[in-house]
Amino acid sequence: MWLTLAFVSAALLGLYDAAKKHSLTGNAVLPVLLLNTLFSTLLFLPMILVSECSLGWFDGTILAMPQGDLAAHALVLVKAVIVLTSWIFGYFGMKHLPITIVGPINATRPVMVLLGALLVFGERLNLYQWIGILLGLFSLFLLSRSSRREGVDFKHNIWIVLVFLASAVGAVSGLYDKFIMQQLNPLFVQSWYNLYQLILMTLIVALLWWPRRRSTTPFRWSWAIPLISIFLSAADFAYFYALSDADAMISVVSMVRRGSVVISFLCGAVLFHERNLRAKAFDLALILLGMIFLWIGSH
Repeated sequence: MWLTLAFVSAALLGLYDAAKKHSLTGNAVLPVLLLNTLFSTLLFLPMILVSECSLGWFDGTILAMPQGDLAAHALVLVKAVIVLTSWIFGYFGMKHLPITIVGPINATRPVMVLLGALLVFGERLNLYQWIGILLGLFSLFLLSRSSRREGVDFKHNIWIVLVFLASAVGAVSGLYDKFIMQQLNPLFVQSWYNLYQLILMTLIVALLWWPRRRSTTPFRWSWAIPLISIFLSAADFAYFYALSDADAMISVVSMVRRGSVVISFLCGAVLFHERNLRAKAFDLALILLGMIFLWIGSH
């Protein structure tokens, strides 16, 4: 069941990336991210209120969640900080780069997670997993070469650096998820970390963007913005419940979720009419082949 949930999460993440790219194009990044956290919080606010008021409306359903103590909230707050850091890096990178470049870079995150799982959780890599890692790294090398045709130099492009940082911090988040999801209710984590992110983003926007809003990129409303929250919340809901299974392997779940790159790549070709698709498609095929080797090695 946890593997099926991971595939559902991957499909929704691909749609999330497409909605994010559409929302960020020519738009102010921080307000878009603030609204994303706002809409995500509103989706889960009923569960928080029902739980905190002990109303019992959702008892016996998947929407029921327990109240948490101070230690539980501290764990979720750390999760919120990690995810928000990754999002800020990733949103700025996504705004300035083609989605057909960002998607494949993000798809190599399982390599980082797998190495982290090796160091943190003592998971051991076999031959298939090492092949998958090497294919992922080689695909990044090829992607860096093919991206030069669009004027994107991996060595001297700040947006590429931010996307890599987003992926690295996202890998840390994945490892942390494996740790806390064995201790906390999945819905409790998702509901409260959205609320904490909203609080943090409100402070960030108030301090960094609002005073300078007239001299920076203006904010414009797009109906794709609430779609970011809907697709992401649904993807995370499936993801957290997958990790709550004691048999779930974070290395496999993270790898499957990166399959979202297929959908985001197709959206880049069909919706955004991005260029140099043939070379990028070959790079993507290598990444997917590496993911297959990771999957085989994990079974």
